[in-house]
Amino acid sequence: MARFPYSLAALLLFAPVAAEATISRAIKFDERVDKAESIVVGTVVDQDSRWDDQHKWILTYSTIRVDKTLKGVPERELTIVTPGGKVGTIVQEVIGVPQFREGEENVVFVRDTQAGKTVAFLEQGNYKVVADARGERMAVPAVSSAVLVDTGHGTAVTPEAPRSLRDFEGAVRETVRRRDVMRMEMLRKQKEEASIGSVLRRNAGWVALALLGAILASWQLLKRS
Repeated sequence: MARFPYSLAALLLFAPVAAEATISRAIKFDERVDKAESIVVGTVVDQDSRWDDQHKWILTYSTIRVDKTLKGVPERELTIVTPGGKVGTIVQEVIGVPQFREGEENVVFVRDTQAGKTVAFLEQGNYKVVADARGERMAVPAVSSAVLVDTGHGTAVTPEAPRSLRDFEGAVRETVRRRDVMRMEMLRKQKEEASIGSVLRRNAGWVALALLGAILASWQLLKRS
């Protein structure tokens, strides 16, 4: 089993379980969509918590049956590893890390690590899928003990509101489409610039002569004036 990345492992054990709030950078929705390797809607069908190789951290492996892939390569099933869990009588809890429960449906923003797939952006990368009073399926942001802050302005951010799963999926797909258009436009411009540069390099001699001619013509005009 691979060692869990230090950036997440450092969160383990050292944060009191009782309720000291931590501060996290609020990450905009479009940025989360853009940087996630994949985004899936699925149901947790199995869980297993066990020690890492060094017997320092408890890691929980949640197997998710994928019902829909909103971004990335479609998979029928994937396993998400998160720090924290319970082995025997020992419990490790990590502030800011989402907790999955068997039988629950989630929208998960996924990123790859040395230890396997995990949740991107901690609790900001997880949504519970629940039905509202009218029976409509809603994407509800994970409840967090962390205070989200807009680091550009140094102010706390209002928690994200639930929205219908249909609207949520549409927002993800629109962001992916918009980013793809931007990347294609960037590639087109790079190819154009490379093509112009290639033409100039192949015709460097003619370009130099043309420039010399333009300089001489300008000099002659200046002499006459």
